[in-house]
Amino acid sequence: MYDYLIVGAGLFGSVCAYELNKKGYTCLVIDKRNTIAGNIYTKNEDNIIVHEYGAHIFHTSDEKIWNYINQFSKFNNYIHKVKANYQNKLYSLPFNFYTFKEIWDDVYDEKSIINKINDDKVEFKEIDNLEKKAISLVGKKVYETLIKGYTQKQWGRECSKLPPFIIERIPVRYTCDDRYFNDKYQGVPIGGYTPIIEKMLEGIDVRLNCDFIKEKEPLMSECKNIIYTGQIDEFFDYKYGKLEYRTLKFEKKKLNVDFYQNYSVINFTDYNVPYTRIIEHKHFDNCLCNDTIITYEFPDKWENGKEPFYPINDSKNNNLYLKYKNEAKNYNNLIFGGRLGEYKYYDMDDVIKSALNLVSNIAKK
Repeated sequence: MYDYLIVGAGLFGSVCAYELNKKGYTCLVIDKRNTIAGNIYTKNEDNIIVHEYGAHIFHTSDEKIWNYINQFSKFNNYIHKVKANYQNKLYSLPFNFYTFKEIWDDVYDEKSIINKINDDKVEFKEIDNLEKKAISLVGKKVYETLIKGYTQKQWGRECSKLPPFIIERIPVRYTCDDRYFNDKYQGVPIGGYTPIIEKMLEGIDVRLNCDFIKEKEPLMSECKNIIYTGQIDEFFDYKYGKLEYRTLKFEKKKLNVDFYQNYSVINFTDYNVPYTRIIEHKHFDNCLCNDTIITYEFPDKWENGKEPFYPINDSKNNNLYLKYKNEAKNYNNLIFGGRLGEYKYYDMDDVIKSALNLVSNIAKK
């Protein structure tokens, strides 16, 4: 009998397994994929470290979390900078002085930018959707150029039918700081993320190509407790209904050129362009080779059999999730965690914090 069955060999499950193993608990980690590391899985292709499931840049302002992840790998000093392409013109992201200068030629300082935005903003009696929220924050021009098309592609809905909270914390800087993240610590692990997970799972039993839903009863008979990082609604056989997600499709190409684009990530905000961004992996680690690898990222409607990447946290889905969360309270030996288990989008540093807190609470009990 294992003390813990951990369903999912991604970052959350692997941190749990590593910490529980250190404390003397026996763990079995399973994953239905044939690889570990979940969506942070990377692999070396002709000396280029490829982020198979989208760009992942580790960033945090928490020194303890930064020190924690650095025990498994050295990180480079990569600073993430992103551009937006709208009708073949590039704009700086997140919104900063350069962005507004690229939109309006006649701005030159914070006051002139604020005046431009105020002239372009619309005041609404009630802000009940994303479109109104965006226009009330940054005006019509910025919304039409950099927000509308990208957001509708990403979520598969018109902005007027999306909840406003999605962009409530939209960053607006009146300085020339064009770093994508404000965090004190950021970088990409040298050699990629997969070796980090390999170190976490060293000495722990791991079974890949193992689908918990299909093998539930024999797996549960092997373990005293379960940490489940898969879809919480699927665990309960969708008894209250299915939670909604957005998924992604990736199209990878190897090109016989030194570099395809000047930045690691370029977002495409025109709705008529089917993909939301192009990732060029060489930029993450300054790889020296003659070829390059790029990935087109296409948002897509989620359905069973596809990977659920983004929870759709509107009121309907959040209320449905609460039903499953309350259902889980009936099980003393069952814990849900991570992005799918908690129906919540997590940055990597928050994933680690959550996993460490979980193991700390287990140890206290």
